[in-house]
Amino acid sequence: MALYLLYESASGYALFNAHGLDEIGQNTEAVRNSVSDLNRFGKVVQLAAFSPFQSALDALKQCNSVSEGLLTDELRNFLEINLPKVKEGKKAKFSLGVVDPKIGSQISEVSKIPCQSNEFVGELIRGVRLHFDRFIKDLKPGDLEKAQLGLGHSYSRAKVKFNVNRVDNMVIQAIFLLDTLDKDINSFSMRVREWYSWHFPELVKIVNDNYLYAKVAKYIEDKSKLSEDKISGLTDIVGDEDKAKEIVEAAKASMGQDLSPVDLINVQQFAQRVMDLSEYRRKLYDYLVTKMNDIAPNLASLIGEVVGARLISHAGSLTNLAKCPSSTLQILGAEKALFRALKTRGNTPKYGLIFHSSFIGRASAKNKGRMARYLANKCSIASRIDCFSERGSTTFGEKLREQVEERLDFYDKGVAPRKNIDVMKAAIESDQNQDMETEVPLEVSGKKSKKKAKTATANDGDDMTVDKPNGDAAGDNKSEKKKKKKEKRKLDQETEAEDMAVDEGANGVDVEQNGAVKKKKKDKKNDDGVVLEAAIETKKKKKKKSKSEDDE
Repeated sequence: MALYLLYESASGYALFNAHGLDEIGQNTEAVRNSVSDLNRFGKVVQLAAFSPFQSALDALKQCNSVSEGLLTDELRNFLEINLPKVKEGKKAKFSLGVVDPKIGSQISEVSKIPCQSNEFVGELIRGVRLHFDRFIKDLKPGDLEKAQLGLGHSYSRAKVKFNVNRVDNMVIQAIFLLDTLDKDINSFSMRVREWYSWHFPELVKIVNDNYLYAKVAKYIEDKSKLSEDKISGLTDIVGDEDKAKEIVEAAKASMGQDLSPVDLINVQQFAQRVMDLSEYRRKLYDYLVTKMNDIAPNLASLIGEVVGARLISHAGSLTNLAKCPSSTLQILGAEKALFRALKTRGNTPKYGLIFHSSFIGRASAKNKGRMARYLANKCSIASRIDCFSERGSTTFGEKLREQVEERLDFYDKGVAPRKNIDVMKAAIESDQNQDMETEVPLEVSGKKSKKKAKTATANDGDDMTVDKPNGDAAGDNKSEKKKKKKEKRKLDQETEAEDMAVDEGANGVDVEQNGAVKKKKKDKKNDDGVVLEAAIETKKKKKKKSKSEDDE
């Protein structure tokens, strides 16, 4: 059986005919030995056809399709033209060797060409790749390397596809920076406390918050200059007048040593840096909350923005987190404890990063493991919804959070929770209702605009009729005729509506009518009655005539 090799190079598609394989015996080791020698390999593999790419964009398109396992029209035409044709109902006397089994299965499905992908074919294509520039004679030295470099860059750029609003990398960087800022602010705040405590040691016990301590230290500066005039300013900073008075009283009887003006300036500058870092930390937290609501709204509403961001950063991306099973998500962040437990055959950890969720803390000691398993299950569902849904909404996350609350109540009080299928149905219905609510106002506004346009055109028409001059008698006659026609149409419509009302009254429906209209209807009825009586008399006469004819 003949063997053909398909090689997708950076410059085009190449088809090689591998013959004389009986001499090699299809031995992989023999192929490896013959690959390095072009004289031996050239006797086995020969170029059958080559189809260059039209442009760099065409090369990128073909490369993307092949990497995704898709058969393009160009590749299909190239194979059908250059490979032997297979008769219907008969087996092919050749096979096509490919590197990627995905593209091989696609080729065999679409074009019915038998394909194979194994270690032997891989070694042959490796030799083709090594000596490809020798097989194509028209290629100049360096052309293939340039084509490979350009295609590699463009392929890498094309693969880095992302939606700007759903970049989980921003969340990963933000949560890393938030954690480092927390550590730095704590260490810097302790340094401010130690440094300023040499001057005013009593302030540490009065003001416990790090940010407020730095703010107060910057405001007080020298404790000897602190007087009751500054109580109002201290009250604004601390938020409590009694505490401000306590600070002033403590400054009067302070045991701290005096500092030189240069030392005080340095302390103030450092306190200002700590305050700036704290402010930046708050802004970064707000940024993280907004990004999490854009990228993973359901996960954020279920477990919180910070814990959700930590899970995404630990998994590497939202897609990796969505691929994780709930058992892996449960112990995500406790890998050391897990492997230590497996090594020592001890108890495996029950939770990892999800321990920071408030649900685990609210559960009792015996139910923490069960709560962690249930919460990991719901987090896995929420991450998959966020990753693969086209439109982001917090509906499913809120419903999943309700389920976790119900499970907590079940563990504590024994209240039976709702079934998962009922909760998901309610979530889908509420999500659909939200979509309808967003669509309906648009339709209503469209109808209103149409009505406004109609009224505007009508008003314009009225204005035009008013603005017409009264000098032309022909124009007046035309307008009078139009008015008469309109009045006739209105009368006809009214009579039709009244006829319908009369018919409904005959069927037992009460209808209110004017007196004049009733009289007209009665006259019509009388006329109809006379016509009916005449018709009955004619029928009777016909019957009598027919009877007399029968008697005769």
